Amino acid sequence: MDTKTIISISEARKEIFKIAKKVQRPAVNFILTEKGKPKVVMMSANEFDSWKETMEVASIFPHLSKDITKAEKEYKKGYGIKLEDVLFKEGFILSGKK
Repeated sequence: MDTKTIISISEARKEIFKIAKKVQRPAVNFILTEKGKPKVVMMSANEFDSWKETMEVASIFPHLSKDITKAEKEYKKGYGIKLEDVLFKEGFILSGKK
């Protein structure tokens, strides 16, 4: 559940330590406003890093959802190879397998 709170920057200044503690919970963020307009979003550093990583993946694989759907269809039709076979082909030997 995404929980956001909208407060003014002035109010946030007074409550900065409480806000910093609250945003440590997953999906909790604060939108800080100036003259009633959104200016800043506060979220935990972990959540920010997660967003950055998600955006990076989305830029590398812009059609990821379609690619997954296509792969699922091909898998159901019997196409594809096992991970162990791919690793073996690349020179990796799994423990207990030859």
